[in-house]
Amino acid sequence: MKVSQRTVRLALTEPLRISRSTMAARDAVWLAVEHQGLSGYGEAVTSTYYGLDTATLGRLLHEAARELARCATPESALDALRAGELPAPGTPAAVTAAVESALLDLVGKRAGRPVHQLLGAPQPPTATTARTIGITSCRAAAEEAARLARLGFSVLKIKAGAPDPEDDLDRVLAVRNAAPHARLLLDPNGAWSPALADTLLPRYAGLGVEAVEQPLAPGDPEALAALAARSPLPVIADEDAAGFEDARRLAGRVHGINVKLAKCGGVTAALRIADLLAGTGTALMLGCLTASSLGLAPAVHLADRARWTDLDGHLLLAHDPWTGIGGTDGTVRAGREPGLGVRPADGTPPPDEEPAPHGTAGQETPEPAGHGEAAR
Repeated sequence: MKVSQRTVRLALTEPLRISRSTMAARDAVWLAVEHQGLSGYGEAVTSTYYGLDTATLGRLLHEAARELARCATPESALDALRAGELPAPGTPAAVTAAVESALLDLVGKRAGRPVHQLLGAPQPPTATTARTIGITSCRAAAEEAARLARLGFSVLKIKAGAPDPEDDLDRVLAVRNAAPHARLLLDPNGAWSPALADTLLPRYAGLGVEAVEQPLAPGDPEALAALAARSPLPVIADEDAAGFEDARRLAGRVHGINVKLAKCGGVTAALRIADLLAGTGTALMLGCLTASSLGLAPAVHLADRARWTDLDGHLLLAHDPWTGIGGTDGTVRAGREPGLGVRPADGTPPPDEEPAPHGTAGQETPEPAGHGEAAR
């Protein structure tokens, strides 16, 4: 198998502010795996929160490429990945997810089957996706909420964690008034103390918020579980639930777990968590980082398994270099085409047409202070 990679810059339509940072752009490293004339693609994006810059991603994907080269076929490589035999132990979850994406895409194309069929779903999953509104003025949030409602979005996720908690409450009220029929999710990204959460959660319940995501600072899952037990709103773990063991610790003790493929290690890891949560009373949420349609496509093929779907990262981009999963009307859809069902947008060459030299992934682009955080 031949493996190549290329780095591109993904700029957001406008900066996204959350409690811990503001992000205007990030780099994406595209991985292409070619075998017998067909290519499969995956994407990993930079993240300050997860300690992955452009150079690190390029190096790790190059190391994974060397391991793939030892496999006779894409199918045997995918089997080895599912068995935990590759990539090497300690490989970051985002790299494993990108490698698995490329292999699933290629194996699906070779079999003439879409990825969701490889995963046991006969029909293409579709899901109503949340659309994120960052920390901004009440007027801007209301205008955005009204615009999104007109487009067909029925679930809005509002970022919280402003220095003055009353600002967040005012923004949620403005969104509620501008989009009275929308379901509202709240995401403070770990900005609250337990005492502040106890004060704020009843007020958000009164505003009709459906659930709150990671209200407490990550690092104390016991505190998050204790809050969930007394909260008037469902509590969803995100930063405190990176992988399988975190999910096992919190299963049955929080109301939901936000599974992101780049956080847990890909489709196989996400399915293990979904199986773990079944019957525990803890629901599955599918989330994402800000990425292109290529980066989000594997999760869309799992969307029928989630209670909450937050797969709008590609919709935040000024230009999405891939297409094929929809979402502009509030619904993401897995394609019926073989593989992931995504393709380069007009004028965007696929990654294997412009491969970076082995061992590199393009030059790392310096980011303004505070603009490289994993805002999603």
